[in-house]
Amino acid sequence: MIERQHLDIRTITMGISLFDCAREDVNAACRAVYDKICRRAENLVATGERISEKYGIPIVNKRISVTPIAMVAAACSQEDYTPFAMALDRAALTCGVNFLGGFSALVHKGASQADIELINSIPAALAQTERVCSSVNVGSTKSGINMDAVARMGEIIKETAELTAQNGSIGCAKLVVFCNAPEDNPFMAGAFHGVTEADAIINVGVSGPGVVKHALEKVRGENFEVLCETIKKTAFKVTRVGQLVAQEASKRLNIPFGIIDLSLAPTPAIGDSVADILEEIGLEHAGAPGTTAALALLNDQVKKGGVMASSYVGGLSGAFIPVSEDQGMINAVNDGALTIEKLEAMTCVCSVGLDMIAIPGDTKASTISGIIADELAIGMVNQKTTAVRLIPVIGKGVGETVEFGGLLGYAPIMPVNNFSCEAFVNRTGRIPAPIHSFKN
Repeated sequence: MIERQHLDIRTITMGISLFDCAREDVNAACRAVYDKICRRAENLVATGERISEKYGIPIVNKRISVTPIAMVAAACSQEDYTPFAMALDRAALTCGVNFLGGFSALVHKGASQADIELINSIPAALAQTERVCSSVNVGSTKSGINMDAVARMGEIIKETAELTAQNGSIGCAKLVVFCNAPEDNPFMAGAFHGVTEADAIINVGVSGPGVVKHALEKVRGENFEVLCETIKKTAFKVTRVGQLVAQEASKRLNIPFGIIDLSLAPTPAIGDSVADILEEIGLEHAGAPGTTAALALLNDQVKKGGVMASSYVGGLSGAFIPVSEDQGMINAVNDGALTIEKLEAMTCVCSVGLDMIAIPGDTKASTISGIIADELAIGMVNQKTTAVRLIPVIGKGVGETVEFGGLLGYAPIMPVNNFSCEAFVNRTGRIPAPIHSFKN
């Protein structure tokens, strides 16, 4: 199951509060940030490796998430927050983690000056660091969508792409725009340590698309009841593995256990694909008619099975559908079965949103903002997390590919609808919250 079906713990993520690192002097603040992260997470990687050796379960990533830096940096008079990103990068390197999330701002109802400074610093920060990830929450069901922030994020994504053009615009792969961002998400690039969390916490993300695919092969042709029961039972087993690892890590590190994220997270490896699961359910290709229904079924059964295996389920918890990280999705795009519009429809029923999608480098910033607005509206109205991670690859067009390497994989450049939405995006203010958001 572990070797052939790609069962693993995708990440152990330590969340760390940095509120006590706020200083008026930027250099003092950056020192405090670096020192606290290194103090708290100095044993994270070694602990993960020892647990992996003890149980024989691969723990692919050890990561860190921190308090949204816009909140920590607000005490400084500094306009450029890149020094904070550099401090985070140094801490990630010292601790040995592959990614550190939290160069973030929460602006779903409005932006403080610190939020604005952080957003403006994102392109340079991601261009000058290797391990830092950034996220901006610009919408929520309770607050609506901050369209000023949406318009700006389209520009920020383009600027980030241009500053990292020599590396396939990879900076954009470390930048996520959210609606209803969860505070306990262990997965990158959208992880940050929520303001309501403890000083430090351990969150674990499990995976196992290959395990689910293998289980479904044994019930090929059976009815929907058998199909659903098989997914639920498999999700239960996978989640119990995550629970075991999370509790062991919490005990060894003397840090409270937070949540298990149930998400089926694919990798570029053959046999570790959510798209392959959809095909096993009965589709010729991901993107064929019936894809949204099959994904809804999969997502729901994963949740039903997983919640019985742990008392603390959180994060995103469902099925991820990134293009570059899933060979089955890449094949579907290349064969003409899967478009951005179909992916958007699929996000109505899955965990996140438009993820790791490479688009032409000459795509307008306003078009990117329009795509963001569409995706976040789905999250706002349906009271769920949605997100956008688009990569306008400078110098490349439809039909070409871009190589990111590692877990980020490679991606075909997908076409976008280039009819203008500029007049819509440039209206100022907020899209109001939907009527059903008023629960009091």
